[in-house]
Amino acid sequence: MKATALRGDLLDFTAAPVWGSTALHGVRWRPDHWLLVGADGRIAGALPGDQPPGEDWQRVDHSGHLLLPGFIDTHVHCPQLDVIASYGANLLDWLETYTFPAERRYADPAVAAAGAALFLDALLAHGTTAAVVFPTVHKVSAEALFDAARQRGMRIVTGKVLMDRHAPDGLRDDVAGAEADCEDLIARWHGRGRSSFAVTVRFAATSTEAQLAMAGRLLQRHPGLFMQTHVAENTAEVQWIAALFPQARSYLDVYHRHGLLNERAVLAHGIWLDAADRRLLADTGAQIAFCPSSNLFLGSGLFDWQAAVDAGHRVSLASDVGGGTSLSMTRTLAEAYKVQMLRGTRLSAWTALHTATRGAAEALGLAHEIGHFEPGALADVVAWRWARGPVAAHRDAVACGAVPGLPPQDLHARVFAWLTQADDRNVAASYTAGVLRHAG
Repeated sequence: MKATALRGDLLDFTAAPVWGSTALHGVRWRPDHWLLVGADGRIAGALPGDQPPGEDWQRVDHSGHLLLPGFIDTHVHCPQLDVIASYGANLLDWLETYTFPAERRYADPAVAAAGAALFLDALLAHGTTAAVVFPTVHKVSAEALFDAARQRGMRIVTGKVLMDRHAPDGLRDDVAGAEADCEDLIARWHGRGRSSFAVTVRFAATSTEAQLAMAGRLLQRHPGLFMQTHVAENTAEVQWIAALFPQARSYLDVYHRHGLLNERAVLAHGIWLDAADRRLLADTGAQIAFCPSSNLFLGSGLFDWQAAVDAGHRVSLASDVGGGTSLSMTRTLAEAYKVQMLRGTRLSAWTALHTATRGAAEALGLAHEIGHFEPGALADVVAWRWARGPVAAHRDAVACGAVPGLPPQDLHARVFAWLTQADDRNVAASYTAGVLRHAG
């Protein structure tokens, strides 16, 4: 790979913005700059647009485009592209009616390979370059994801799903077999290239006490593994977990009792938590992956982000496709804004974008690698069109002060308008480690 310089409007973060504030704290804005990417795929620095690097650099001109670190989706289901936008079900009905039948297909290696390729290409087309992903209970589905991500140079966190009860035929494993499969996947994929293994408990209802204990042992045996699961998404689900685990104080406590909460634990949803749960999240370093599109679409509830801020626990953002309605993180962030408005708070564009880039990388312990434009980070970069279509173009012109009779607006107003309207049509190019992977 030749050293490359990407020209555009650079936006990333040096620190977390003040939650809900539109002030530029932590925001690094460098309009019309060259982002320098070395031959090793790592960021080497930046130069003003009128000071191009030498002829030994390959220059790629994205002038007039917004250059952001690639988005990090912290909770998404590869096989659920089959069921995205399916009608009329809450969480538990959704699983039985749509999800489980779709996931059963992934026992076939050819289906798993084709599904992984489609899924990861779709992420890149939507501006997402790293993800924490659920495959299926089948070992081959995790292998397909790891291999497809390797081919695309993507940062992936995934692992075989654990389900040994309350699931249909073809989607259940057993403790000994699941442990052996996980050990083999860990040996072959964890820490290799840009791949990390996640102990993947579907949710507490679909694992026996013995399987949850085995999951805890895997985490103890292999420091540095991730853990991903679901928690407190839906009130009926919470009641079911309480009946299945009467000795636990709460749904979250089920995982804590089995040693599954640590600084690399990613728990999707977390809507129906109490103050003690939030303190436990803060104490263990675990994060909630907020899935606004899915929460609205399935009628699950409204996540209380302010309560998370007050408790001091980590929050990341996730599309949760197929419960979510789009792989687009810009659409997901726009839905997050609406959810917080319904809760009486305002989510700034800065908090939203930080949470989906540098904030997610920090929460995952991957900030040395992704989420920002610091020298030494891998160049996972997306070039975005500021506007797509006449309405968005007009709104962007208003923000820039290019419409007679209307004053120019500040940077936050422009970015917020872009964020609210943008989707995959705005993606001009996606790079992983400096290599072009998608051109739109």
